[in-house]
Amino acid sequence: METNNNIQHKINNTFDVIDAIEPVNVSPFFKEKTMNALFSEKEEKQSSWLWFTPKLQLATLICVVVLNVIAFTKLVDNSSYDENISEFAESYGLSTNYDDSLLN
Repeated sequence: METNNNIQHKINNTFDVIDAIEPVNVSPFFKEKTMNALFSEKEEKQSSWLWFTPKLQLATLICVVVLNVIAFTKLVDNSSYDENISEFAESYGLSTNYDDSLLN
């Protein structure tokens, strides 16, 4: 029986707390202030990329393309690399000799 009285006492306390709840008075401009705070925060996030203007983007793109063209031409013109590799392979016996073929 004591358990029932204890549960009943907790239920009564809960109802007393519910009865003590009063309506909250909110400022009439609360929504406006909140919305301004949210939108101003989004604008700050976007402003971090403002320094990367289209002129700077174009200059960066041109630099990257020029560097790629220079690197490609250096790679293609460098035939001494292939000669060095074949010389290395011949000196260590790593290359195949096509002169000994039966089809020639």
